[in-house]
Amino acid sequence: MPAWNESVVVGETVRELREAVPDVDLLVIDDGSTDDTAAVARAAGATVLSLPYNLGVGGAMRAGYKYAWRNGYDQAIQVDADGQHNPADLHRVLEGLERADISIGARFAGEGDYKASGPRRWAMLLLASTISRAAHTPLTDVTSGFRAANRRAIRQYTEHFPAEYLGDTIDSLMTAIKAGLTVTQVPVAMRPRQGGVPSKNPWKAAIYLFRSLFALFIASTRRARKAIEP
Repeated sequence: MPAWNESVVVGETVRELREAVPDVDLLVIDDGSTDDTAAVARAAGATVLSLPYNLGVGGAMRAGYKYAWRNGYDQAIQVDADGQHNPADLHRVLEGLERADISIGARFAGEGDYKASGPRRWAMLLLASTISRAAHTPLTDVTSGFRAANRRAIRQYTEHFPAEYLGDTIDSLMTAIKAGLTVTQVPVAMRPRQGGVPSKNPWKAAIYLFRSLFALFIASTRRARKAIEP
């Protein structure tokens, strides 16, 4: 769970996860927070890896996957600190690893009523269409941060997990596909953010569209690298 200045929500998110899936080890990557995110997460029952300064979600996730690799985990699953990912769906997303190296919890696959509109929706559709062709499988939600990785994918992420904008979703996924890893998705219902106020500014939505297209261009032009076998 990457977290940057999420002290308002991270405690409750950790407690809910601990109650729902007590058999799962929980690591919070405190991404250089300036509030007490680390202390709150630790008090709620999580193991905390504190980064000395803010790396962004891509850098935080790479640190998390390095932790998973070095500690011998065969599977890892990413969830957001803001409580949007339902712990009840955790095992369902993990079950996707029975047929692929990477399993994505998809918001637009028949579960729940999550909707995106305008430029943000256009970007999501274009990204999904392009990456579906690259992966040779239909994918509807390639920007979802609710995703699981097997040992092979964990190894891939320790070496090639881009830190740029959308690197944690678009770029990392395209890089993994180019390296020969397989991808699947499972339907999940996304919940409202449990704290803070999400932005619905039309200007920011337009910026998201252009930045998404740029991220896709960068991901598509990266040189393919064969996955390092675990």
